[in-house]
Amino acid sequence: MSLLTLILALISVESNGDDNAIGDDGKAYGCLQLHASYVADAAEYAGEDWTHLDAFDRETSIDIMLAYMSRYATEARLGRPVTAEDVARIHNGGPSGWRKASTEDYWIKVKSVLEANALK
Repeated sequence: MSLLTLILALISVESNGDDNAIGDDGKAYGCLQLHASYVADAAEYAGEDWTHLDAFDRETSIDIMLAYMSRYATEARLGRPVTAEDVARIHNGGPSGWRKASTEDYWIKVKSVLEANALK
């Protein structure tokens, strides 16, 4: 599976493709439903000046997510090769999301979208 396929599945689960989505009681913005702390973390790592409002731009939102994953979804951090499940669960649950029970249901949703899209 390509990274693009995974990103599109995350977008589907998070916002059903709505770049202007606002969720989580007003705390999550854009197609990937990014929180301000996620954006700030990724911006710091990438040396960018992204703000929370940048999450409403799809391309920038994806860049933010990729920077976040470059920081946290790494073989060095996980001690093994990174999987799509790891990326999805880190996206949903933060740097240690890949091992939180609270992100398991989120992965099931993402996996379901991936499987449905594979059948098309």
